[in-house]
Amino acid sequence: MEQNKINRFLEYDLNKRLPFAWYLLGSMIVIIFSFVGQFPMLFFTSEESTATMDPKNPMTMFTHLDANLLLFLILFSFFIAFLGFLIVLKKMHRQSFISVTTARTSIDIKRFFFGFIFWGGVVILTVLVDYFIFPQDYETTFQLTPFLIMFAISVIFIPIQSGLEEYLFRGYLMQGFAKLTKNRWMPLVLTSIIFGSLHIFNPEVEKLGMGILFYYIGTGFFFGIMTLMDEGIELAVGFHVANNLLTALLVTADWTVFQTNSILKDISEPSLWPQLIAALFLMYPICLFVLARKYRWSNWKHKLTATINES
Repeated sequence: MEQNKINRFLEYDLNKRLPFAWYLLGSMIVIIFSFVGQFPMLFFTSEESTATMDPKNPMTMFTHLDANLLLFLILFSFFIAFLGFLIVLKKMHRQSFISVTTARTSIDIKRFFFGFIFWGGVVILTVLVDYFIFPQDYETTFQLTPFLIMFAISVIFIPIQSGLEEYLFRGYLMQGFAKLTKNRWMPLVLTSIIFGSLHIFNPEVEKLGMGILFYYIGTGFFFGIMTLMDEGIELAVGFHVANNLLTALLVTADWTVFQTNSILKDISEPSLWPQLIAALFLMYPICLFVLARKYRWSNWKHKLTATINES
C-alpha cells in the first residue's frame, strides 16, 4: 500500500498505450508553439538592429526596444507555449491537469503559496542584505510608471513562464522518463540535466561562463527532489515563481536574461562560485530540511531511488 502511494505521481498515465516517444513528440510540439510565440518579435527587427547584433547573444538585436515591451515579447512566447502544453496534455495524452500536478485528489494551493512566500522571503532578504553591505554595487533605478507597467506584465506572465517550466520538466517529462526507466532516480537526473543545459542560451552564460550551468542543473535537482518527496509540483512551482518574479521586480543587470524596470540595478562585476556554492550547498539543503520538517517527509531513499511498478 505504501509503495503504491509513494509511486503514484510518477505512475499516473491515463493512456498507457502511448510509448515514451510520445513524450518527446509532445515536448517538440511545446517548443514549436514557443517559436510561434516569438513571431511578434520579428516586427521589431530591422537591418540595422540585425547588423549590430552580438552573435553570442541574439537578444542584443532588441536593445533598442523599451524594456517593458521586450519583457512582454519574451514572456508572450511562454504563454503560447503553455497553450501548446495544454493541448498536448489534453488531446494527445488525454490526461488531466491535476494528474501532472500532484498525486493528491486536488491541487494544494496552500503548498504553492507556502513555497512562494518562503522562497520570496529568502530572495528579498538576500537582496536587502547584499544592498546594505555593498551599496556601491547597486544603482537605484526606480521609476513609478515604468515599474507599474513592468509589475503588471510580470505578475501576469512570469507565473506562466515559471509554471510552464515546472509542468514540463517536473511534471510531464518526469512522468515520461519514469515510464521509460521504471525507476525514480533516472527521471530526477535526466530532467535536471536537460533543464539546466537548456539555460546555455541565457546571456548569463556568456558573462559568467559555463560554470553557471552547475547552478541551473543543481536548481533542477532541488526542484526535482522537492517534487518526488512531496508527490507533486506545487511547492516547486511556488519556489520557481517567487524566484523569477521577485528577482525581476527587485534587481536587474545588463547581463541577465530579464532586462526590467526594476527597483535596483546591479552594476558590480559578478562572482560566480561564491554564490553558486552558497545556493547549492547551503540555501537549498536548508530549504529541503525546512520542507521535510513541515510536511513530514520520510522514506527518502525509496522516494528518490525506488523501482516503479506499472501494474
